[in-house]
Amino acid sequence: MTDPYRSFASARPRHYLYALNPLSKLAAVLPAMAALLFTRDILTPLLFLALALLVIATGARIGRRTALLLGVALPALILVFALGFGAWTDPAAALRSSLLPDGLFGASADTVILQLGDYRYTVAALGVGLATSLRLCSILTLSLIAGLTTAGPDLVRSLVQNLRVPYRFGYTALAAYRFVPRFGRDLEQLRAARRVRGSVVRRGPVGWVGRSVGMVVPLLAGGIRHAERMSFAMDSRAFGASRHRTERYSVRWRARDTVFVVILLLATAAVFVLTSR
Repeated sequence: MTDPYRSFASARPRHYLYALNPLSKLAAVLPAMAALLFTRDILTPLLFLALALLVIATGARIGRRTALLLGVALPALILVFALGFGAWTDPAAALRSSLLPDGLFGASADTVILQLGDYRYTVAALGVGLATSLRLCSILTLSLIAGLTTAGPDLVRSLVQNLRVPYRFGYTALAAYRFVPRFGRDLEQLRAARRVRGSVVRRGPVGWVGRSVGMVVPLLAGGIRHAERMSFAMDSRAFGASRHRTERYSVRWRARDTVFVVILLLATAAVFVLTSR
């Protein structure tokens, strides 16, 4: 009998991220994510963005959805954030920072890109916006190393077995987490049931509000029934009666986890040494 939520059960050698301990993937990227909060240049987050994309491309299964996320949505997000943050930047402060070097694209830092009345959108403001955008998107991409390759149950098992988190908290949080997809399935079933019954539904915003309000009570009732069944199941298995419980799967910290963490930490240090010169 297999566990459909066990991510590293069928990991292939070239998809090495799935075979790593979930805590190792978090420990490897958290120092870089924390340090990026205090950077102000463009090169540092750009290098971390490239590093995160390299790790994901070499160690994760890249499906169509993930490819669109990393290849289309991420560059678009960087561009939108860069323009937006640049528009909110104080022109004088942006000119003092001058993150984009003079002569880039044949323009100096005080070159005006767009002017509306007294407001001027300069190359310097674009540099500040680009640095902020790259910083946020680099943190997001680094978090995807663990987010794309880690299942919730594996993370809970690792926390309980390796960090000694009380299983009462870990598995209770996991049970609450699984309510989210269940609500999605219940919502689809309710919509299908209404279509089968031929319920008269208004169009437009008024109809949308009416449909949404009509779903609240059935969803709440279904959630209460599911919580009641889950509480009975946990009581029947003596959940919480003992301080420790046996585990169906063992999520151990292996040598490959240490190697992965050390390599990522060395790469993080190398990036900061390179950009500090």
